[in-house]
Parts: sequence; structure tokens; C-alpha cells
Amino acid sequence: MTETRPFEIFLATIPGLEAVLCDEVRLKGFKRPVAVPGGVTILGGWPEVWRANLWIRGASRVLARIDSFRVTHLAQLDQRARQVPWVKILRPDIPFRVEADCTTSRIYHEGAAVERITRAIHETLGASEAKEGGVLVRARIERDICTISVDTSGVLLHRRGHKAAVNRAPIRETMASLFLRQCGYTGNEPVVDPMCGSGTFLLEAAEIAARLNPGRSRHFAFEELATFDPEVWAQMRAVKSERTPSVRFYGSDRDAGAIAMSRTNLEQAGVADYVTLQQATISELQPPEGPPGLVIANPPYGTRIGDKKALIPLYRAFGQTLMNRFSGWRVGIVTTETALAHATTLPFLPTTAPVPHGGLRVTLYHTAPLP
Repeated sequence: MTETRPFEIFLATIPGLEAVLCDEVRLKGFKRPVAVPGGVTILGGWPEVWRANLWIRGASRVLARIDSFRVTHLAQLDQRARQVPWVKILRPDIPFRVEADCTTSRIYHEGAAVERITRAIHETLGASEAKEGGVLVRARIERDICTISVDTSGVLLHRRGHKAAVNRAPIRETMASLFLRQCGYTGNEPVVDPMCGSGTFLLEAAEIAARLNPGRSRHFAFEELATFDPEVWAQMRAVKSERTPSVRFYGSDRDAGAIAMSRTNLEQAGVADYVTLQQATISELQPPEGPPGLVIANPPYGTRIGDKKALIPLYRAFGQTLMNRFSGWRVGIVTTETALAHATTLPFLPTTAPVPHGGLRVTLYHTAPLP
């Protein structure tokens, strides 16, 4: 792999959680991360791109920003796009596709921008255009500045590659990891999820505690680039940081199907030995033996008013159980509704703005250790 000058790398995340991702990126040893709208930027080379995909839990994709230039008309874009060093980055035998975003720029027709850049790549490199799939090249033209990026992830990074079964409204792994971080979880305390569904919070918590890389089980788009070095990548993946967690994790759900799903997913991820599962209702919830830790849950929200009213008793019972039995434990609850969260009567800390999740907007409500 030839050395290149450092370039900007953009780690995209859920809008509203940029600062949380920035903390993770900094703690994983990446230099000078900066939280920006929609994600975090770092400076580095291709090894940093690979590490970001392999290591970072809260990013949804990693973009390598390979060039940036000023353009005010399509002929200029056509000319300038041919000067991008495509031959050093893309492979002629791997299909590609281009997406463009134009905002407050004299070039405003996204389809025309895609057409010019696609033609420039095809004629300078010889690679063919893919209608779907292939390596994704992204052009963002904002205030007449065109930034060219390559999506180095491919399939979004919440698809870790070891979660077979999901329920109707799963929380994405990337979001779950960031919410765990917001609750102060670092991998050194027990975690209880009493509405575990397909087990996403348990998966992420156990993997963090076991120091397992989130991208260990999957393929990445950067493996199809001209910059890819299989030997260096194999060495990077071979570094074993895994440890046996010092604590256990506990999941329960009233639905037997959810418990079966969680078990399948935990086994596939290789962390089932660290997790205790049981079918149980909220009223049966008891703290496990040992030190206090974190209770975290993604309860049902209800999308219609009637559903929300019907859920108030569940939230009320949840809050009473925690206040009565979980002294010293912190609590995190993800929900769309302030009224549902307040029905728990738990002493929540100030919240941040809601974040998008599956067409809804959810908020993490969390507490300090309960009295």
C-alpha cells in the first residue's frame, strides 16, 4: 500500500449523537476528532479508515474524503472531476455508482452532477457503472464547494454480521452503543435489560465488556478499493484484545420468542456465556447478586394515542419496581413520549434533544444511581 498524505475521514452517525460518538472516537485513540453536524471528522490515511470501520461502535458509515474543489458550472465539474486521482483509489474491474447532494450552489441539478462525475470516472479509469451495489462515490456540492468521498463501509455499520434474528422494532446496534455510553457504561458493571427483545443492548454491552471489535464478522467496501492491502488488513484484524468480562449481563422479556431470539444472537456473536436470560414480567424483576450497575430498556412506545394511554400502567409498574428494588442502580429508558417516561416517576437527569429512529424521534431518559 502506497503512503498518502492525511485526508479528512468522516464518521457518520445519528443526528443529535455526534458528541457521544466523538467521545468514543477519542477514547479509541484517533487523533483530534471533531464533532460536526451528522458525524465526526478525523484526519488520517487508509489504515485509519480501516480501523474506524473495525473498531468504532457508534458510526453508521465511514467516508474517505478524497478531494474538494470549487465549481460553479457543469463543464467545470466535468473537467475537475477528471483530475481526481481515481486510478489510485478505485479499481477498473470493480463497478461503481455516484450519488450527489447539491445545496445552496449554482450547480443545483443532482442528476446532472451524477452524470458528469460518472462519465469522468468511466473515461479516466475504465470502470463500469453499477445501477445498485458497487463502490459508492458521493459528491456533496455545498456553497459551490464540491467534496468527493468514497463510502468505505458498504452495508451500514449497524449490520455487525452476527445478528440473525430481529423483532418488530429493533433498536440499531449503533444507537444502542451510543445510548450505553450516554448512560456512563464502560464495560465494567452489570447490565440488566428487562424488555430485551432481540437482545441488542445486551449484545453491545457484553461485546464492549469483552473488548470485541464490532466489525470483526463482516466485509467492508474498502476491501474493493485500489488502496486496499490484504496483508496489512489481516494483521490489523488478527490483533486480539478480547478479555473475559468481570461482570455478567441479564436479559428478560415476557415473550418466549424474544428470549429465543436474544439467545440465538448472543450465541452467534460469541458472548452467550456472559449473559443470563429468562422469561419474566416486569413485576418479577429482581436485581442480580453483586454490585449495582445499569438497567436499560427500549420499552414499547405506541404510535397512536390509545396505545400510549394503554402503556402508562406498564411504565408506572416499571418505575415502581426499580425504585423499590434497584437502589444504587442507574436507569436508562428509550421512548418517544415524555408522558410515558414521566409515568415511571423516576428521577431523570436533564435530557438531550430527541434523535431519529425508524421514522420516529426517541429520547434517552436516564438517571443517576437510584436512592
